[in-house]
Amino acid sequence: MPRESLGPEKAIGLELFFTDSQGIAGALKRVPEDFVVDEVSRFPPQDDEGGFVIATVTSTNWETNRLVRQLGQAMHMSRNRITFAGTKDKRGVTSQLMSFEASLEAVQQISVHDVSITNAYRSRKHITIGDLIGNSFRIWVRDCRVKEDELRRETEDTLRQLNLLGGFPNFFGVQRFGSLRPITHLVGKHIIRGDMEGACMAYIGEPVEQENPQAKEARGYVDRTRDFQGALPLFPRVLTFERMMVGYLARNPDDYAGAIGVLPPNLQMMFVHAYQSYLFNRMLCERVRRGLPLNQPLIGDMVLPVDKDGLPDHEKPVPVNRSNLDLVAQQVRNGRAYVGGLLFGSESLLAEGIPGEIERLVLSEERVEGNDFIVPRLQKCSSRGCRRELVAKFDRFQCSVESNDACFSFVLGKGCYATSLLREFIKTDQIEADRAAFAVADQERPDEAR
Repeated sequence: MPRESLGPEKAIGLELFFTDSQGIAGALKRVPEDFVVDEVSRFPPQDDEGGFVIATVTSTNWETNRLVRQLGQAMHMSRNRITFAGTKDKRGVTSQLMSFEASLEAVQQISVHDVSITNAYRSRKHITIGDLIGNSFRIWVRDCRVKEDELRRETEDTLRQLNLLGGFPNFFGVQRFGSLRPITHLVGKHIIRGDMEGACMAYIGEPVEQENPQAKEARGYVDRTRDFQGALPLFPRVLTFERMMVGYLARNPDDYAGAIGVLPPNLQMMFVHAYQSYLFNRMLCERVRRGLPLNQPLIGDMVLPVDKDGLPDHEKPVPVNRSNLDLVAQQVRNGRAYVGGLLFGSESLLAEGIPGEIERLVLSEERVEGNDFIVPRLQKCSSRGCRRELVAKFDRFQCSVESNDACFSFVLGKGCYATSLLREFIKTDQIEADRAAFAVADQERPDEAR
């Protein structure tokens, strides 16, 4: 039987754990070097006459959107001339490919705190999301509740159950919603309901106890007063995007849609995508709770055939009916297809049978319809919807133990969350764990704590 989650994770749809092992507990991200991520990407072909520079960017304690903005400032050019394949969470050490519409010399001379640029070369092609294949992780879990042989037994018990599944439930992890303030999906919910003021205030206001005092004061002040002009000096510079929105509202007090529109396009899209992710998490939990298979299609399901890279094609789901059930089930068993869950949008087709019943239940409880995901005032926030695999596979898995610390290494496909795999081993609430990690960062590096 799955174990129910009891902490703040429930608010982002992480309502349960798939495995029934006791869990090793322990702390993630005690220091950034405990969470190392290396992208697995396609390298655009080298061409010395090309207009783009491709480089590996390794950063410590930088969230991707803020890093790109800082890189643009360091190079005295628009951030829109820098592209990347996938966003990364802040607290960790991350290596990823980026492309720069700049000279090779300018890229090689970039100087930003805790950032290194290596392997730079010219190409005619810039980096896109399609270049991302996956990510390789090396993650330490510190101070587990058990040690040595018992720690090994606990991890092996969880691994055995996941191997029977053929992967792990493909939940969207905490990072999708905001590690310290998991409100990104709430911003998206306000947007699709047409409540732009509510969306803005959810993002720039609503302080949480774990934030540093300056951030709490600024958010609290703007919540109480709506005095955007007076609030702007209160916001610490590390809150880059909040400052952009507050600055816009100081000049245009009633244009809340415009305030969202000043944000980077991929961040605007992330708001609605996060709400879709919340709905997906809830639907996946309900399927687990009902004891329905995740790695075996049911009549009414939609399955995702794999592409040339062996990854699920989210845009071309195949309905499962009585006539093709056996064939589709064989394709899933052979790794040529995945059972797909719903990322609901304006053009989504719902599943049928019991899977469709679950989808309609969650959508009814949330009171959302397809047309809600057409956002005329913020076209970047509109979403057609697609499907996402219910089970995420992991490769090259290893776990080593030192006393009561455990080091996990593995490779995941793009869009899959390492924390969603690790939570099955740890069985603790990741929001609480991240807040504890940020509290440590706030004490060690108060100018950079987020």
